[in-house]
Formats: sequence, C-alpha cells, structure tokens
Amino acid sequence: MSEASLRSIVEHLATHGYSVEKDAVRRIQRADDPDAMLDDLLGSVDEETITITEDHVELAISQTEEVSPASTPRRGEAEVAVVHDMTGQSTGTGDYDDFVALFRDRYDRLRQLLTDRVRARSITSLGDGGQRHTIGVIGMVTDIRSTANGHWMLDLEDRTGQCRALIHADNDAHESVREILMDEVIGIQGTLSDDGELVFVDELFHPDIPLSNESNRADRHVEAALVSDLHIGSQEFASDAWRAFADWLHTNEAEAVEYLLIAGDMVDGVGIYPGQAEELSIVDVYEQYAAFTEELKIVPGDLEIVIIPGNHDAVRLAEPQPGFDAELRSMLAVHGAEVISNPGWVELEGVTVLMYHGTSLDDVIAEVPATVADYTRPDLAMRLLLQKRHLAPMFGSRTRIAPEERDYLVIDDIPDVFHAGHTHTLGVSSYRDVSIINSASWQHQTPFQRRVNIEPDVGVAPIIDLQTLEVTVRSFT
Repeated sequence: MSEASLRSIVEHLATHGYSVEKDAVRRIQRADDPDAMLDDLLGSVDEETITITEDHVELAISQTEEVSPASTPRRGEAEVAVVHDMTGQSTGTGDYDDFVALFRDRYDRLRQLLTDRVRARSITSLGDGGQRHTIGVIGMVTDIRSTANGHWMLDLEDRTGQCRALIHADNDAHESVREILMDEVIGIQGTLSDDGELVFVDELFHPDIPLSNESNRADRHVEAALVSDLHIGSQEFASDAWRAFADWLHTNEAEAVEYLLIAGDMVDGVGIYPGQAEELSIVDVYEQYAAFTEELKIVPGDLEIVIIPGNHDAVRLAEPQPGFDAELRSMLAVHGAEVISNPGWVELEGVTVLMYHGTSLDDVIAEVPATVADYTRPDLAMRLLLQKRHLAPMFGSRTRIAPEERDYLVIDDIPDVFHAGHTHTLGVSSYRDVSIINSASWQHQTPFQRRVNIEPDVGVAPIIDLQTLEVTVRSFT
C-alpha cells in the first residue's frame, strides 16, 4: 500500500486517542478490508489502552473470525510440481568405489549429450591404423597447461585411457580454453599425430544448450518472485527491506505473483566461518530458523512456496544437499511450502525451473578471466555452467561433492529458468532462451565482503512473468 494509506491508519486511530506501533499498522494494511478492520479493532480494545500493538490487532481478528490475507485464496490456480528432488536418495558412503561410480556416471551422461556433434572413438583405439586422419574424442579434462610457444595442452580421459590434445595459439578455439574447468567433459575433433600420441585440435565442443532450444511458457499471465540469501540471524539481515517486500506481495500490484522461490541460505547458520559468532544477532541455529518462519508467515498464505538449502543452512555441505531433516522440514513448511534438495527442479505452469544455491559460482569466478565472469555478473558464471551442463564441474575445489552413485549435478534436461543465489549480487540474462537469474540477497555487506571488495545487491526481488519469461527487478530498499 502507499505511504498515504499508512498515514491514514495512524491518523484514524489518533482521532480516537490511540497511538499505534508500526507492526500493528502493517497488520491492519494486510487485511482484506482495512476500514472494516479498524472498526473491529476500535470495538475490541479496552478504554485503558494507550498504544495499539499487533497483539491487539490479532485479538480483534480472532474475535470477529476475520479470514486474514494469509489464508484467503486469491491465487487458486497455482500449483508446484516437483520434478527432481534427491532428498532421501543419498547412497554414498565415501568409499573409493563411490567416487569411481560418480565420475563414470557423470562421464557417461555428458558423453551422450555430445555424441550428436562429435563422432568419438575410445582413446585406446586412437592409434589403430597407424595413419594420420581426422578423429574425435570425448573426455574428461584432467589437466590444462600452456606451452612455451603459447599453445594449450589438455589431458583428457575416458573409460579406456588417456590422451593429450594440443590447441595451437592461432586456432579459433584457443581463447575459449581459458573457460575450460578441470573435470568437465568436452569433445574435440582434430588430427592424430603420426606416432598416435597427440591430437592436434581443430574444434572444441561443450555439451551446451542447443541453438534451437525453445523454452516453455505458461498459458496465462502468472508471475514468480525469486529470492535467496536472507541470512536471518545475521546482524546484517535487511529486515526492513524484507518486510517491505512482504507488504508489497499483499498489494493489487503483486496479484499476479503466485509463486515464491527461495534458493537457499535462509539463515546465517552457526560456525560457518571463524569469528561468525561476533556477527550474529541470533546465536542458536534453531532459533534462526524459528525467526525465518516468522518472516515467511508475513507473505501471503496463498503463495506457492519452494525452498532449497544453501551452504549456510543446517544440512551437509557436500552437494547435492538433501532438503533438511524431518524437524526442520516441518518447521519450514509455512503456508505449505515445498522443501526440496539443492539442486532441485520444479515445474510451474509448464515452465521448468532449475533451483541451485550456487556455491560452485565461487570456483567458476576464481578460475576464469574476469572478462568472462566475475561477482558483478554472476549470471555469466551461471551461463558457463549451462554450457558445461554441470552445476559443479571442479572436484576438490571449494565446492564439496558428495560421492553418490548418480551425479545429481549433471544438467540432463534443459531448464526454462535457471535460478541461483550465493554471490549476493544480482544477475539477469538469457542464454539460448534459458532465463538466467541470480537473485542477490537480503543481507547488507558483511566484514568479509568488505575485505574482498564485494558490494552486495540488497533487498531486490526479480519477478519473472512465466507467460513471457520477461524479468522485472523490484527494489525494496
């Protein structure tokens, strides 16, 4: 509602001799009929009351049996279909065989995505025939290095063996090598050396999104709000911005918003990094989640809500992250929220959304040139993950990978929307008709971010129209 509406509530109560707390004003605003709510309130407070609080408003609601906006269905058509959720499916024990199974599964599935463009042979068969000819290889990158002459040398591995591949400095693919990450699966096409020990690369291929890709769209006007990184429990939680966002969701302007997707780090957590306790306003992690649920309660109750965990949440750090234990899942199920794994896939009105918290974006940004991706453009790092068709290609870096029999981080299917957070910076773009959205944060700059010169985008909410896939960024600061 407008500031005029705020003032009118305060002035109306003042004419009856009452002052009013801010939270009480906001609660009156959210009523279906604020004027009727004021009448009910004035009829319920006793004569000795001087200041009206939110408790007085809630009492008036209970006495008149008013149905609050949090339970009034105005978004009846909205429905979430969970497409992929690995919660409860973890099988890894950490044994060597589990890691072998993980990488074999990754290789096999990404290889399949490349076979239409690369006519590949197994590495051990490359020398068969003993002649110089054009060949293709699909392999996992195990080493990248430059030569004294400015060429690139890659070591590739498939299920049968290893080979070396040389990319000349004057090759068109030379510059793109800077975007290759360790452990990703690529395809090459080129000429085998006479001794069969080296492939001279002519072309380089990533699994990538096909040029012909066309995303799905909803058949009606309906919108989704995409947020992440509230970090409740931190002294820097932007509570005023969040409540302004929640208030906006109750307005007519936001009536098309029927979905709220939260991509992890709902709380700041405990023991995440040295010295964190000094920066917390809530030092118990369960109390942090209790505070988060209170913040979630103030959004409209008829929103369809989806929640995934992040690296600050109370789940394992290794990805994929299951969607919390039973106690926390129950606590988080405010307004019937769907709580799924990180990553998780949902379908909204026929539009498929890949939700990933985004921890691996740190690895990508650290490895590629700043001209390719940095923290001011996290969407460009997300684009690289789409090109590689994997959410965390690098093993043994900052992002911990759980040794599962199946690699849940492979992007087998093409999402219509790719939603992430983690970087605390806003990024919105489109790549081959896939909408890429990094939803920034609701936490003001932390001491760590000041040290590394990261300026967060705070209190913004990307709103995507599922019928057109157009994105509007709204600011609440």
